[in-house]
Amino acid sequence: MAAGPGIPDGLRIPAAELTEQFSRSPGPGGQSVNTTDSRVQLRFDLGTTASLTEAQRSRALERLAPRLVGTELVIEASEHRSQWRNRAAARQRLAELLRESLIPQPQRRATKPTRGSQRRRLAAKTQRSQLKQTRRRPGPE
Repeated sequence: MAAGPGIPDGLRIPAAELTEQFSRSPGPGGQSVNTTDSRVQLRFDLGTTASLTEAQRSRALERLAPRLVGTELVIEASEHRSQWRNRAAARQRLAELLRESLIPQPQRRATKPTRGSQRRRLAAKTQRSQLKQTRRRPGPE
């Protein structure tokens, strides 16, 4: 991947750290359907990779947690009929996910509510209180 936010020097993942499995892809077809193993399952272990720094690894593990199996990121691609195109699509998806997960989140700047917003909030509370007072049961007087 090219250099960008969260990846100042770019990122290169060695092929030895990627595991690919191929299986038959379900989908439309006619004669000789599903005879090639065109679906690709790409696995990348974020916990053991040497491609990421410790800060990048912890950020990626935290942000990709719902998608992980243990510490492994699993991506499946079966939208193309060709195994080669599915391999390229899976690798592209992996690059996009890693790029999004490594972008640092900007820190929130604490701000105070404006005077106008405070006035509007108090006016709305007063109006709501008066509305509820009209719904009360009348007193003995």
